[in-house]
Amino acid sequence: MTETSTGGTSRAPEFRLASEVIATLRRDLVTDAFAYRPLPLADTSGPVVRRLPGVLRRYAPWRRHAAVGVLAFLVGMISLNTQSDAWGDLAPIAMAMLTATPILMTLVRPVGAWWAAIAMTVVTAGISSRLGSGISWPWTDGSFFSYIVVMVLVTLRTGPRVAAWMWALTLALGTTISVVFNGHWGSNMPEMAFASAFALVIAGSIQIRRDAKAEVSAQQEVTAVERDKRTLLEERTTIARELHDVVAHHMSVVAIQAEAAPYRVKNPPPELEAAFVTIRENAVAALTELRRVLGVVRSADYEAPDAPQPTLASLDGLLANVREAGLSVEKTITGSVRELPQGVELSAYRIIQEALSNTLRHAPGAAAEVEVSYVLGGLGIRIVNDRATGDARPSPGAGHGITGMRERVAMLEGEMTAGTTADGGYEVAAFIPVPHRGERAPEPKEGTV
Repeated sequence: MTETSTGGTSRAPEFRLASEVIATLRRDLVTDAFAYRPLPLADTSGPVVRRLPGVLRRYAPWRRHAAVGVLAFLVGMISLNTQSDAWGDLAPIAMAMLTATPILMTLVRPVGAWWAAIAMTVVTAGISSRLGSGISWPWTDGSFFSYIVVMVLVTLRTGPRVAAWMWALTLALGTTISVVFNGHWGSNMPEMAFASAFALVIAGSIQIRRDAKAEVSAQQEVTAVERDKRTLLEERTTIARELHDVVAHHMSVVAIQAEAAPYRVKNPPPELEAAFVTIRENAVAALTELRRVLGVVRSADYEAPDAPQPTLASLDGLLANVREAGLSVEKTITGSVRELPQGVELSAYRIIQEALSNTLRHAPGAAAEVEVSYVLGGLGIRIVNDRATGDARPSPGAGHGITGMRERVAMLEGEMTAGTTADGGYEVAAFIPVPHRGERAPEPKEGTV
């Protein structure tokens, strides 16, 4: 079966596959082969680097560059020590530089370094063939090690696919040199094929593991961000549900009282009856709209609570529950206790509940103190605990409890602080403003539910 191109000519699948292979080869080894790609500095966050002395730790990011320089030096020394007398006037230092240069090139131009190693192989093979030197042909001892080191370093910089291309072209290079110069199979071509394959498999495995680790790390960061966003949305949804229960209760009371009010007055004037009818209609419309908005943020499996939402009057029951869980907690109330708006009471209760839960999780064995202050301008809350003293290990948390507290306080235009104390404990303090009777309550800030 053949495919017809735009111009009308037929192309066999084999031809299309060959074109794709050539295009991949060109993209990996030809296009921008000598582009400037410097080796990035090494990471310094490892435990070994952190234990190094100050001077060594300062230069630790350059350790990979130093390792490449050491490899180039060692390969150059091998070239110096393995040359025979047949080299004649050829300077040993020049041959050492010839074999070391491709290794150093991997620091800035990795793919171009491999092409430089190809050129080095051709040059050393041609000189060795003319001088009839030994069994190390077409790769001399120095060029043999230099070529393998270059392929390993390039694989660590690029990936396994480039390694496969380099190995295949190495076999083609060795065969071509053998036929052109000697007319038969080269003496150390099998050794090069086996040694390079072994080295490239190891280097490719390291690169695959490194890429997989980086991908997992990036995915974990994305997952953590998404989890934070989801938790924040869940917390706002919970606040919206609780506020709905509070506001819906009051709106329902308004609607019922507006409907019953005309019957409490003997012979009410028509204007009064019409005013109460309008009040009831507006209350019912607001309640319907509130339920519709809540349906946007409510999950499918949400069920309205059977019991009323808790208030500060239920605080003793909360403290009794945490005492049964092993937390020693004391309550202090200052000021004149009075009834507050239900939204303020609910938020204050939830903040105290979350703070005590955090104490149980993060400070096992610590004692806590809850202070509720009724002041002229609002309500003050303070929850402070000692440092952990128990044998149990603290339970790790995601850190979303504090975020939820701040959301509640910000929604009511209050202020909140949270942080460690001087003795190693933790303190959460919040102030929620409460307007006097007759004053208009503050509207929720933009962006809150």
